[in-house]
Amino acid sequence: MTTAGEPTPSVTDATLTDIATHGLWRGASLDINPSVLAVAEALLAAVRGTGTEAALPEELRELAAGVRQRAEVGFPRITTADGFGLSAFSIRQSGSEQRPVVIVPAGWNPYGWLPFVFGYLSLAARGYHVLAYTPRGIGTPGLVSTSEGFVDVAGPKDWADGSLVIDFAQEHFDPNKVGFLGLSYGSGISQLVAAHDEDNRVAVVAALSTWGNLATSLYDHGTRHEEAVRLLVGFTGGEEEDKFDEPTREILRFFRDGENMDRVVEWGTERSPETYVDRTNERGIPTYYSNTWHEGLFPVGEAIDTFEKLTVPKHLNLWIGDHGAPEGTGISGVPTGLPFPGLLTPIREAYAWLDHHLLGAANEVPEWPVVNSQVMFTYKTAPVLGGGRVITTPARREPLDSWADATVSTEAWYLGGNGGNGDGTLSDKPSAGWSRGFTAGHETAATAMDEIMATGQKEWFGNPKEYEPAAFERDRLLLWSTEALAGGRRIRGSAGVRLAVRAEAADAVTLVAYLFDLAPDGGARIITHEPFTATGLSAGTELTLDWKLQPAAYDLPDGHRLALVVNSRDKLYAFTGAADSTTTITSPAQGEAVLELPLG
Repeated sequence: MTTAGEPTPSVTDATLTDIATHGLWRGASLDINPSVLAVAEALLAAVRGTGTEAALPEELRELAAGVRQRAEVGFPRITTADGFGLSAFSIRQSGSEQRPVVIVPAGWNPYGWLPFVFGYLSLAARGYHVLAYTPRGIGTPGLVSTSEGFVDVAGPKDWADGSLVIDFAQEHFDPNKVGFLGLSYGSGISQLVAAHDEDNRVAVVAALSTWGNLATSLYDHGTRHEEAVRLLVGFTGGEEEDKFDEPTREILRFFRDGENMDRVVEWGTERSPETYVDRTNERGIPTYYSNTWHEGLFPVGEAIDTFEKLTVPKHLNLWIGDHGAPEGTGISGVPTGLPFPGLLTPIREAYAWLDHHLLGAANEVPEWPVVNSQVMFTYKTAPVLGGGRVITTPARREPLDSWADATVSTEAWYLGGNGGNGDGTLSDKPSAGWSRGFTAGHETAATAMDEIMATGQKEWFGNPKEYEPAAFERDRLLLWSTEALAGGRRIRGSAGVRLAVRAEAADAVTLVAYLFDLAPDGGARIITHEPFTATGLSAGTELTLDWKLQPAAYDLPDGHRLALVVNSRDKLYAFTGAADSTTTITSPAQGEAVLELPLG
């Protein structure tokens, strides 16, 4: 029987193929792939010895049998200081030899620790005690993997809970070292527990699809990241009033209404590993980061900024895709059958980091570069039956001593007006005195992604979103482009945009800037983007804005054009301004509108 009391599902090679070709997330919705849950439930049944081993493919059956022979599994409840029960899953190695324990706080999802049973068994097979737990408030009522209490959103109660989980591990496993591994929500909690545990017991952290600054993840450049918060609030396993206490619900109301944002920022800053980076450095905790270029929940820039401030032994992997896509497949149920080479590299490198720092493994970790940056869409692909493409050669990775080393120069591309008719130009000569307007308040075909996670997951599997710039709604956005660029460009770092804006009928304006690669056949791919919201405007008065887009590693091919698109609304972000009013972009003399392109 499953953890919900239903018959244990059968897992076939087709189940694993589904995970290996479609990933952790289900379609266009924020939910776990049912195949991931099927593997988790079947593995649980197998290690519990309920006679369902035949429902697993041979490799998974052998994994479960090996863990049963060498370890004991359990489902403890760990009581918090304020009396709530945290659901946990434990694997205790047999014998008297002292071993390290890997503690895994669950990600933010309705199933708590359940989806990654394959990962826990994989860690146990490497010789670790394992203690996975669901942070307070997370999970669907009735599931064994659900914890009591209100969601603290990686706040002080979660830090204290993490230390109590360490207490439990020490009492029941007697480990010689303690490591933390977390994906998503669990990655932030892992860093925060390591920085705050009073006895400094955390020896290493591996933070996958992680954040460095929660405040700027939710609210940056004056813009609320509305869609990410909406999806997360609905993905806890219950109704908002049942999952969050009144102080947290007040913060959520402030955020949704765009009021008292200083309170929201203060709340998010308290929950940010970046705030405590000095503690992490003082404690010398080796820290592994993993993030994605088109991250929809925790934008990659804030994670890089935090990572750069670490002075401990550290490593940063930057991948194609969105939240959880690179690491999720390997931690949820794909053994060795791969649809493309490199699929399991993200999780294997996370395990290697733990092995070196916890087991003392003489592996390749000491020779790793500080940063390993995967260059967007440099993989080779082939068509597959039924549509789509599959990766045949993984994308190129570039080693760096620091992300700051990625950018070696910049190139200025000045925006031109073209008399207000048609698209504008990007040229190497300043152009002033022009103005171009568009109708504000509408989403357009120029968008960062179709759906958080889903679009980036397709990128990871070799199918990046294709755009058609000819179909972009010219009355609702503006576009500027270069001529075909001989030799292309190595874009490395954060592009900057400076322009002047005038809102005809509003005291606030939201702009979203997108950088596109325009191919000779008329198609396009997105490189990066970032919104900016300005308030306190006087209607009809110009204000010069200057902001950075999210960092990127992208090779613009020879003969392609670079395009900058500016609109006012993207489904990811809150819109501030007057719908159907005119927003005008201008280029004043001595402050000409420009795109600063970072080159590597």
